[in-house]
Amino acid sequence: MYSNYTTGTRVTMGDLFPALFFSLLLATAGLYVGQSVPPALFLPLMIVEIIMIVAAMFIRRRRVVGYGFLFTFSFISGITLFPAIRDYVSHIGAPIVLQAFAVTVIAYGGAALYAGITKADFSFLGGFLFIGLIALLGMGIVSFFFPFSRTADWVYTLLGVFIFLGYTLYDFSRVVRYGVSREEVPMVVLSLYLNFVNLFLFILRLFGLNLKRD
Repeated sequence: MYSNYTTGTRVTMGDLFPALFFSLLLATAGLYVGQSVPPALFLPLMIVEIIMIVAAMFIRRRRVVGYGFLFTFSFISGITLFPAIRDYVSHIGAPIVLQAFAVTVIAYGGAALYAGITKADFSFLGGFLFIGLIALLGMGIVSFFFPFSRTADWVYTLLGVFIFLGYTLYDFSRVVRYGVSREEVPMVVLSLYLNFVNLFLFILRLFGLNLKRD
């Protein structure tokens, strides 16, 4: 999601957290607003969200993605998360959803802390993670036409958890080792935000599968 870490004034991991926190705060506000959004609008908003992600990858090649883009995306993604969160609350209960969120915060924060303390280089994960992400997207598309078996559902869910936990380690380790230009902070935060949201959704799915097993 970001091109390099070598141009402009460089900032460190600690400088990214305020923007990441505000992005998550706006997503929470969007989640609240989602309660009042007509169901017919969710699909168009999801399409807008996808277009924004694709646009971000092209925009960064020519000019910098700004904070306005980042925060607008965060708010819209919060709205589009509402149907999924509502369904999980309905099926597994609000306390379990909160537990899944707490586990996500701990796992995500632990990965960030580990990258910061050890300064380990996880750049070797890039290729494996990309291949895993393509496989994950492929499995997701197939599931629309052919419902998963229980085993395939577990494989898909665990793969998602490991991929986005891996991306969290990968992204934070690059920031720690090389820094990031101040101009590219919004783009990097967008990547970190997507890691958190996707990790949360797959951990939620994992909790749901575990309850079904019981």
